[in-house]
Amino acid sequence: MIKRIKLAYRNYKLKFKLRKRKVFFDFNSIEYGAKNILIIDSKIPNYNEDSGSRRLYEIIKILLDQDFSIFLLADLNEYKYENRYAEEYIEEYKSIGVKVYQPSLDIKGDLITKERFISEVCPFINYAWLHRPEIFNSYYITIKSLNKNVILIYDMVDFHYLRLIREWKLNNKSKVKLSADKILNLEIANCKAADKIIVISDNDKLSLEKYYLKPSKMTTIGNLHEFRERPNTFKIFSERKNLLFIGGFSHQPNVDAVLWLKNEIMPLIWAVDKDIKIDIIGSNIPKKILSLKTENFNVIGFVEDLSVYFNSAKIFIAPLKYGAGIKGKIGQSFEFSLPVITTDIGAEGFDLSPFSEEMIANTSELLASKILKLYNDQDLWRAISNRSEQFITPFTKQHIENQLKKVFNLKKSHYN
Repeated sequence: MIKRIKLAYRNYKLKFKLRKRKVFFDFNSIEYGAKNILIIDSKIPNYNEDSGSRRLYEIIKILLDQDFSIFLLADLNEYKYENRYAEEYIEEYKSIGVKVYQPSLDIKGDLITKERFISEVCPFINYAWLHRPEIFNSYYITIKSLNKNVILIYDMVDFHYLRLIREWKLNNKSKVKLSADKILNLEIANCKAADKIIVISDNDKLSLEKYYLKPSKMTTIGNLHEFRERPNTFKIFSERKNLLFIGGFSHQPNVDAVLWLKNEIMPLIWAVDKDIKIDIIGSNIPKKILSLKTENFNVIGFVEDLSVYFNSAKIFIAPLKYGAGIKGKIGQSFEFSLPVITTDIGAEGFDLSPFSEEMIANTSELLASKILKLYNDQDLWRAISNRSEQFITPFTKQHIENQLKKVFNLKKSHYN
């Protein structure tokens, strides 16, 4: 009750601001296309902060190339749109042709809420792409009630149950097991309600098939990675130094990975070479990670342009103990021809042959050993770096477009 009163008050203040700024919107001004898709996420996808958002951003750009009219909405309270952070991303999406929901007033001066926006556009929508489990669960019934012909697409992002059950097997915490069982029930219910299911990797697909036996509804659409041709300024082995970790810290596996690095892996490396440093980069860094900062363990935080770090580090490190799906920053490292050391969990979805043995380990001792080996072996470093383009071949724009064709029965190809 109190929350509803607070929300009503905040929306009242928002209406006043919008009226003062003369922010009005007329639904009659919308131009619909032959193919209209409503995309809903938990936020305006911040494509430069986490791999899930970056993937959705790239999918949106491909769909625009395929002449889709795209409507994007974030599952935020209306007043939360009124901040510079959200507005920067909104302007980017609008600049590429996406119709983004923003709070505004109708011609009568009433606030256009996100629910009102959905009710107005849904009769004209052909597809609803609902990104993440909770989003699908929150919106699919409403959307289907407004348009029984809409095709519901459930984008899992990753198989959340798989990540949580792996975490439970590591720490044996009953709360984690309860969370895993709860999310599994939600994910399977979503799969049953969806017309099409998007999984991020073939491994996630195989794991899901143990609980939901309709693989014909599933299509694998991973992250999108485009290999960058090496410029003349590309730094060779002898010109590089230090290690690099990148990951969003709202994702618990990344927090655990950095704690493992600091407490177990790096001390073994420093015992051999005390001068090796590591940069830790990512958004939403918690205090317990910030407190780890030392001269050799450089906790930086969010960085807008990562290219400087990818182009100067000697090795990218991803010591993930649990997780699911495709690890975006590993693929991004290969975009820059930067060799990687990771675990079996981190390597899921990538074919790292013929260097799997040199690049994958699952204990502190083996990870430290392989990092030191690669850090000092120029021939091995060069061989892995030269293989980077092959590692991300399944994640090219053309491959992702071909997978989207299966979802939407597309005929035109932007690349043919």
